[in-house]
Parts: sequence; C-alpha cells; structure tokens
Amino acid sequence: MTTPPTPLPDEVFDWLDAEAEKRANAGLVRQLRPRPAQADELDLAGNDYLGLARDKRVAGAAAAAALRWGAGATGSRLVTGSTELHTELEMELARFCGAQAALVFSSGFTANLGAVTALSGAESAIVTDKYIHASLIEGCRLSRADVAAVAHSTPSAIKHALATRRKPRALVVTDSVFSVDGDLAPLGELAGICREHGAALVVDDAHGFGVLGEGGRGAVHAAGLAGAPDVVTTLTLSKSLGAQGGAVLGPRRVIKHLVDTARSFIFDTALAPASAAAALAALHALKEEPGLAEKVLENAGNLAMSLKAAGLKASLPDAAVISVQAPSAETAVAWAAACAEQGIRVGCFRPPSVPDGISRLRLTARADLTEADVDRAVKVITATAPRGAIA
Repeated sequence: MTTPPTPLPDEVFDWLDAEAEKRANAGLVRQLRPRPAQADELDLAGNDYLGLARDKRVAGAAAAAALRWGAGATGSRLVTGSTELHTELEMELARFCGAQAALVFSSGFTANLGAVTALSGAESAIVTDKYIHASLIEGCRLSRADVAAVAHSTPSAIKHALATRRKPRALVVTDSVFSVDGDLAPLGELAGICREHGAALVVDDAHGFGVLGEGGRGAVHAAGLAGAPDVVTTLTLSKSLGAQGGAVLGPRRVIKHLVDTARSFIFDTALAPASAAAALAALHALKEEPGLAEKVLENAGNLAMSLKAAGLKASLPDAAVISVQAPSAETAVAWAAACAEQGIRVGCFRPPSVPDGISRLRLTARADLTEADVDRAVKVITATAPRGAIA
C-alpha cells in the first residue's frame, strides 16, 4: 500500500473546500445574518411564542440580576455558578408543571444531552422517534446504549422495538411537539406502551411548554403525565419564556442522579444569572396571564388555515409551529429572502435540518400577533411563492 503524501500546513484543510462545494451545489449553504436591536420586520421565524423576550418585566429582571450578580455565573453549578435565582427558578418550574423537582442547565441542548446520557448507558436500549431534535440525537450517540430510531409518530413501531430489545433497561425518547411540522406526539399512548414494557419516557417539551396544557403548563401536563414516576420532561427557557437556558423536570431521584452524573451539567458553566432571572420573570408573567397560551394557538390556527386557503402546502399546527413546503432547497432559500425583503422574516429549513428531506418555510405564531399581522404575512408569503409551491 502506497503511503499518501504528507500535506503541507496550508493544505491540511483543503478537504473543506470540496465539502463546501458539495453543499453549495445542493443549495445547503448557511449564512449568519445579524439583526439590529430594532427591526421593522414581522418576525415569524423566532420562537418567542408568548412575546415575552422584550416584555419590560422580563428584560428588567435580567438587567437587575446582571447588576446584582454580574454578567456571568463564574463557574459550573457545582463550583461557584449556582445562585439563589437558579434554585428559585427550579422550584417554580417544578411547581408550575407538576413535577417533583427540576434542574436548570445552560441551554435546552445541554439539558437534552444530560438527560439522555445520564439515564441510559451500555445496559440500556433507547427507542426514539426518527424525527427527534438534533440535541436528543447527539445524546443518543453519546449514550453507549443500543439505539433504535423508528418511523415517525408510530407507536406500534416503538412497541415492537421495546418488545425485541436485548438490554434490561429501556428509554423511549420523543419530542412532544416536533420542531419541523409542529405535530404532537401521542404521549398518552407512548406512556402506556412504556409501562407495558418497563421503559422510562423522556419527552422534550421545548415547543409545548408555554403553549399547550392548562395555562401553558406543557404537553406532558396536558397528557396527564405530570408528576409520573416514570416520565422525565426536558424543556428550554428560550422559547415561551423568551430567555435562555434549559431544564429537566421529573422525579427527585432522577434530578439527584443528573446532578451527580450528567456531564453537560457538571462540567458546563452555569446559566448566567440574568437569564435565570428573565426566565423566572417570564414564568410569573405566564401565571398572571394564562390566556397567552390560548392566544398562541388561536393565531397559529388562523395563520395555517389562511395559508392553506391560499393554496399553499401548510401543516395544521398542534402548537405554534407551521411549515409550508417548498419545491426545493434552492427555492426555499429564495422564498425566505423574498419574504424578508417585503418585511416578513420566516425560517427556512432544509436538509439535514429536516428529517423527511422536504425543504420548507417554518413559521412560528406568537401571542402578540394581530389579525392585521396574520393577513400581511399571508399576503407576502403567497405573493412571493415560487412555482410549484401553490397547489
């Protein structure tokens, strides 16, 4: 076998150029587009479902906490980073959602990594819906468990995978509301299957918390699973609460286990105090205005129905997320850009972000959208639609 030539220092990363060309040819180049602090665009791309990111109560709490506690947490939760704010937030989240305990992480991504890896291992089987979020997928990859990803929203496939597993312990992992099309997982049915086969259920409620359930308590609460001894919920503080960070909610012994073993908790700098204070203030706002959750659902339904009436291939949302299919990755990018030029910012999801391979615009409803906002968005999205987008 001939030894390949040793590349020169300026040639070591030449392979990146070939990969970049492949992505460009497939229409998969991504760009960072910094936005100004104040913009005239109507934002249907972000995840500020309750419109609280700029609420004076929330932003004011963040500013006050930064002045009191400093800009950063200064260390991990187990060293110097855990503050009274973190503890209060955990207690309030657990009480609001009906869980025994909660643990705050620096992001929803690290919360999912911590939950999946710490609750599995080499003696475990993990069964997942094939459309789960990337953070859950990464957790599965790091888990050392036997992992089976089954057909989307197919409880019978999960049941079969559990029945045929070769490991003594089992974990079923799913989103509550899937982030691409916004459809809701059959959580009640999944919980029944898990109990039949002695498995735990981990639910990422990032897109359900604040939108579904009584007063926005989330999809797990709505399914009657809050406080269940075999159910663990993860969520993010960066969507409905308009802040930053993530959390895991569940039985006390689960939370204690995460404190002792979850590497994305133990070795990560803690959530900044300002973000913890902002999330806490947003949670108080949601308690004071439980109708915010209902308003999100109303606006999402109106937006989706109007888009479908215009002939677009729009999903019917179970929560705040709506997708509108595009003919290709290239046309999806151009469509999103055309919308932005006319003052409507929408998300653009392409492979590998979309597990079904279908590129689309991704829209998110908010509680503070007006009827005029919805009408304007539908008009612009329809007027800029590429050939093949309208049935």
